[in-house]
Amino acid sequence: MEKSKLLQMNNMGIVVENLDNAISFFTEVGLKLEGRAIIEGEWAGKVTGLGNQSVEIAMMVTPDGHSRLEISRFIYPKTISDHRTAPVNSLGYLRIMFTVNNLDELVSRLIRLGAELVGEVVQYENSYKLCYIRGAEGLLVGLAEPLE
Repeated sequence: MEKSKLLQMNNMGIVVENLDNAISFFTEVGLKLEGRAIIEGEWAGKVTGLGNQSVEIAMMVTPDGHSRLEISRFIYPKTISDHRTAPVNSLGYLRIMFTVNNLDELVSRLIRLGAELVGEVVQYENSYKLCYIRGAEGLLVGLAEPLE
């Protein structure tokens, strides 16, 4: 039997309270809405271990078509914990990072729409300009601009 091997990363998931706001935020970052649906029933609960569930999801895709972000809003069962404002040194999944072509312009635009800069924009050697922002619902998002 052939040994299993990783083929690709399918998507990253984020749970939110307001799906429309999250879609708007990630659209502003540069992702495109690929689809939106309600996923429910016993089969879905078997995957998550939550039993019978109803979740509204939006699948967003990066411009190159290679990466996806699944944004979920649980209708039931209700969410039971909130890690959105955890500091960057917290355990567990924390942030998603995007490569952008004009970091300063994007950060300015996102701040005008209510995002908050975490720390400051910094330059790492001659490689990248980097920053973290808190976007829709306080979600931590990293932005990196390659310096060429």
